Amino acid sequence: MRTTSVETFLDSYHEPVAGNALLLRKMVLRLLPAIREELDLPAKMITYSYGPRYADLICVIIPSKKGLKLGFNNGPELPDPDGLLQGTAKTTRYMIIPGKAQIRSQAIAKLLAAALNRYKNEMSSP
Repeated sequence: MRTTSVETFLDSYHEPVAGNALLLRKMVLRLLPAIREELDLPAKMITYSYGPRYADLICVIIPSKKGLKLGFNNGPELPDPDGLLQGTAKTTRYMIIPGKAQIRSQAIAKLLAAALNRYKNEMSSP
């Protein structure tokens, strides 16, 4: 069985979606130490988790023809002072990534840090 790399997966998307997704990926990998990166080809997303269970999922990068989103597991539990998170699902929220400026913003870094802290707290609870 042939595996697909993240870069190959993103090649099927136009610029700036592919370029922004690679930049966002770099940030996620930098801010979430030892995170597991996996492609979910049927769902057309890149997942980031600390284990095999859904509870271990921190976030996902979702490229599409229309643009780019960063989704958060347990998004409703995350502090969002900048009001970036959207959606009404019970356990997830997402933010639309319009461009490089947003990717480099402190708001995304804060959300990723909050998601990591929430996960650590959840895993350390009895």
